[in-house]
Amino acid sequence: MARALLEAGVVPDLVHGTSIGAINGAAIAADPSPGGARNLLRTWAALASGDLLGGSLLGRVGQVVRSGTSLHDSEDLRRMLREHLPVATFDELVVPFECVAASIERAREHWFGDGDLVEAVLASCALPGVFPPVRIGGEHFVDGGLVNSIPLARAVAAGADTVWVLHVGRIEEQLRVPRRPWEVGFVSFEIARRHRFHADLAQVPDGVTVHVLPTGLPTRPAATWSTLRYRDTGRIAERAERAHDATRAYLDGLG
Repeated sequence: MARALLEAGVVPDLVHGTSIGAINGAAIAADPSPGGARNLLRTWAALASGDLLGGSLLGRVGQVVRSGTSLHDSEDLRRMLREHLPVATFDELVVPFECVAASIERAREHWFGDGDLVEAVLASCALPGVFPPVRIGGEHFVDGGLVNSIPLARAVAAGADTVWVLHVGRIEEQLRVPRRPWEVGFVSFEIARRHRFHADLAQVPDGVTVHVLPTGLPTRPAATWSTLRYRDTGRIAERAERAHDATRAYLDGLG
């Protein structure tokens, strides 16, 4: 999506990111050009071919025993971010950027916009149970998707008059009544995250245009098992191409 926008000359004045979007957003804010988008795709290709979320089942069980809460530690992801993000601090970014994480102690969202970029991004994508909480300034933070998965209202409050929503496709999937125990939590979380987005969308003031970009994926019922397969990185390149082509067609349709 970002590559299609930048190729069409749509350059952001401000970038907001949540969870995986914090990684993508930081990379684009550092280099808001088609070349920067291509570099981001190469970063994800490196992720897909590496062992960031790999390791044996025994190794992941060992990590749970050591940490008590997570399947992976954060060191490999921290190292990957420091190697692949073009800058190390918010001040070095070309475009202003903010990312959100969930504060455990305060049970609310916290926005990062200055200081160490990597630690803030790491906090924003610290998926509970997968990665441990990230400690910053005496607080512990976990994945920002828990509190603000699509930060539309934040962009509007910052003065945006045109907002481009780059999402991972879940809002396109149809929810259905859960039939198995493991589906209950998934459907409940999806209702909560989508409710906030739809509520924010309904409150967008006149004069603000919101574009929810297409992923190019077929409309289908939400698949709980595929969503939970967080280690499946093999589909990254294919889905990126689908989203690029679908977004390019969407932009062409705008005239």
